[in-house]
Amino acid sequence: MRNVIGFLLLLSGIFAVSPAAAKVVIDIDLSSQTMHVVSSSGAYDWPISSARDGYVTPDGTFAPESLQTMHYSKKYYHSPMPHSIFFAGGYAIHGTYETGWLGHPASHGCVRISPDHAALLFDMVREEGAVIHISGRPPASHYGVRHYRRASSYAAARRGWGYSPWGYAPQGPAWGASSPYGGY
Repeated sequence: MRNVIGFLLLLSGIFAVSPAAAKVVIDIDLSSQTMHVVSSSGAYDWPISSARDGYVTPDGTFAPESLQTMHYSKKYYHSPMPHSIFFAGGYAIHGTYETGWLGHPASHGCVRISPDHAALLFDMVREEGAVIHISGRPPASHYGVRHYRRASSYAAARRGWGYSPWGYAPQGPAWGASSPYGGY
């Protein structure tokens, strides 16, 4: 009888371990600003944006703590964070609409990926679970310099001084008069 119980416990332990082996493995290399994902559906390599100068993306091994289809940052201007996979407290892997910065440090500490990749990763992690490995040191970022130049061109356009990202801004006092946001 004792042998049968031992065999059943061993057998149940084997089946309990099997689903854990199907976890998605997410390897994030801060040095190259890339993410390598291995799951039952295949292997993927995607560009990321991690913490820019003055902020930190934690390194180490983590498990997902929560998943949210759409989260809005309470800390950073109600910024949208689609398909958020939270780990290490308030840090998350999530989609970003600032896709021009992928491959370069630009975040406040989260790991940003494209919205399509975020949706795919979110579904994989929800179905299989995950382990997240983060290593490396991010390269120096020039986020502030590029962001300052962009903000300066917006300000110039709002004042009616010429070119904006959408072409030449109309001149005169009527520009933006009907919008509480000054035409943008």
